[in-house]
Amino acid sequence: MGGKASTKRICDAECREGAVRIVTEIGKPVPEVADDPIRPGALHGWVSRARCDGSPSSDRPVGELSGGRLREGERAELEWLWVEARARDERFRRREMERDVCKRFVVLWVRQLRAHRAVVVG
Repeated sequence: MGGKASTKRICDAECREGAVRIVTEIGKPVPEVADDPIRPGALHGWVSRARCDGSPSSDRPVGELSGGRLREGERAELEWLWVEARARDERFRRREMERDVCKRFVVLWVRQLRAHRAVVVG
């Protein structure tokens, strides 16, 4: 079982963005930029993703790459998503209240049923 310990480093979002910027802005080929923590195949994927949707990493939103500014269409979509999330939360809270009322009803019904049986049997 002896062997050398793994020296594999993890490439975080900042590392990914830097590697992608070297390829896209400076124009260096992917094989030259790829190094120990970055495999060429992974870097190709990050570059493709950055060219398609503006974000090389899945753990950072697109807005951070463009200085935090959203385009008008993105802002409208984000506002719509917020409205939908609030409506979903409200529906969820209403369902929870309905569930709690049903639970209380069942408890009271069972208590009444037990009391009635005690009177009838006793």
